[in-house]
Amino acid sequence: MAKRILVLDDNRDILDIVHETLTYEDFEVRSTSRGDTVIPIAEQFNPHLVILDYRVSGFNGGELCMQIKSHAQLKDIPVIIYSAYISDNSELLAYGCDAIINKPFDLDELVEKVNKLL
Repeated sequence: MAKRILVLDDNRDILDIVHETLTYEDFEVRSTSRGDTVIPIAEQFNPHLVILDYRVSGFNGGELCMQIKSHAQLKDIPVIIYSAYISDNSELLAYGCDAIINKPFDLDELVEKVNKLL
């Protein structure tokens, strides 16, 4: 059975590339460009991993990570945050994420971190 991954990014091009790459790697992927849908999708989809963009229109990926980590059903799901805006990773780690990827990123790096956390 394929591992399930939920991806959030409001940049459609990045979302499509990440979705396609992870699907090619035999993961079952759900993607969204809206931060307000992350928790409801996660509750229904029950992902094995969540990947969040740090800056999403109207939302902060770090705060979404904290919501996931404090949610009774979702708290044990590893979360990766990626961002082009953070130079100090400790700021992102403070949100409780399990890994950080700095944009722009190499797709091999993404797949490697995903496989490491799963």
